[in-house]
Amino acid sequence: MSLSRRSLLAAGGALGAVAAASTAPASAAPGHGRVRTGFERLAADGYALLAGDRVGVVTNPTGVTPDARHLVDVMHADDRVDLVAVFGPEHGFRGTAQAGGSEGRYDDPATGLPVYDTYLKSGQPLADVFTASGVDTVVFDIQDVGARFYTYIWTLYDCMAAAALAGKRFVVLDRPNPVTGRAALGPVLDRAFATFVGREPIAQAHGMTVAELAGLFNGAFLTEPVALETVRMTGWRRTEFFDATGLPWVPPSPNMPTPDTALVYAGTCLFEGTNLSEGRGTTRPFELLGAEGIDRRWAEAANALGLPGVRFREAYFAPTFSKFQGKTVGGVQLHVDDRESFDPVRTGIGLLVTARSSWSGFAWRADNWIDKLTGSTRVRTLIDAGAGVDEVVGAWETDLAAFRAVREEYLLYR
Repeated sequence: MSLSRRSLLAAGGALGAVAAASTAPASAAPGHGRVRTGFERLAADGYALLAGDRVGVVTNPTGVTPDARHLVDVMHADDRVDLVAVFGPEHGFRGTAQAGGSEGRYDDPATGLPVYDTYLKSGQPLADVFTASGVDTVVFDIQDVGARFYTYIWTLYDCMAAAALAGKRFVVLDRPNPVTGRAALGPVLDRAFATFVGREPIAQAHGMTVAELAGLFNGAFLTEPVALETVRMTGWRRTEFFDATGLPWVPPSPNMPTPDTALVYAGTCLFEGTNLSEGRGTTRPFELLGAEGIDRRWAEAANALGLPGVRFREAYFAPTFSKFQGKTVGGVQLHVDDRESFDPVRTGIGLLVTARSSWSGFAWRADNWIDKLTGSTRVRTLIDAGAGVDEVVGAWETDLAAFRAVREEYLLYR
């Protein structure tokens, strides 16, 4: 990456004191207390980075302060920042829409600000939204959960690309990866399978924060880089799970109720690509999996794999919506008993392998959605051919090693 490109990744110039602090690794902060998010640091500096600009914010219910106030409400009430627009992703700015939905264009009742819908918009149509809003700078602040197919990181990507087309500056306010930033795991996307659940070749569990991803997108993937600035956190360490941050957990989407959900999601979301329920419509989405006709044999087979850090309980449940709505199904519940050794992607593969071998009714979704989730045909075809967990996991190791090498250049925390 060139020096000029690298300079875009440092919060410089107008950021003032925040910029000076953000050029050092977050782990260099004395002691270790609660994590301070990018928004906190921006506000503490009097919004100097945004001075003189008309600002729009891409956010959702997770854009909160430590005392659970929403940053849009905070900024709207502060004369030091000229907030003129809000941009909502999938599920919407206030989070009222289910998966695959958004809130559309409306005026926010609490602030009167215009709210624009970004969901499924990209390229020039999204650039036109930014132009119509009248903003000079687009700010992004959304809590991610660490999985390639969680769409907010591709909202980030699409908004960066569109801001570049529209000639807007782009600022990313960082938040923790709730499942740590220790390592990248799982298959790497083949661009031939690019969709809104994966635009570019990153690992299924990327192990990065949104600011780190923004740097990667700008430096490695975007044809036209955006004028990017990031405001880093302080106090976050790559080895930390969300409960160590001292920050409030706000569900990033309706089926991500707890950090426990995020812990397993990078693996169990693969069941969206099958005819089994991934637990939507229950109080434990992505921790409960099942279908009509499954019995205890699946839990027994999954436990026999000896996957690290997790046990599987025979479970029965009746989803209130989505697959098998109102029907009682059998399956498993994941119980992670050692999150340090738990590998969500390997676990997801183990569950697919054993579901297919222990239940005669197993089938992939007819549209081969599993290929979009895993990033290629490889996982599906190997499992169909009778491959075991080690063979499936081993098939992506070369690609994963290459991604890890690229990823290393863009890590902001140690």
